[in-house]
Amino acid sequence: MKPEWMSWAAILGTLFYAFIGVVVYWISFIVVDKISPYKLWEEIVENRNLALAIVVAAKGIAIGLIVAAAIQ
Repeated sequence: MKPEWMSWAAILGTLFYAFIGVVVYWISFIVVDKISPYKLWEEIVENRNLALAIVVAAKGIAIGLIVAAAIQ
């Protein structure tokens, strides 16, 4: 007898919610990038703005936690 978490329905449900979570995460990052007054990627990579990179990372973690809580 297999455990319940090894059923195909559980595995496909997990993959589906993981995909939805990643899509929502990237959409929210794009929205944050569009509403900010400057281009985040250019400012972080080309101008090497460490403070902005830390703020963007914190926003990414917060968005990830919100998405994970909403899925759970």
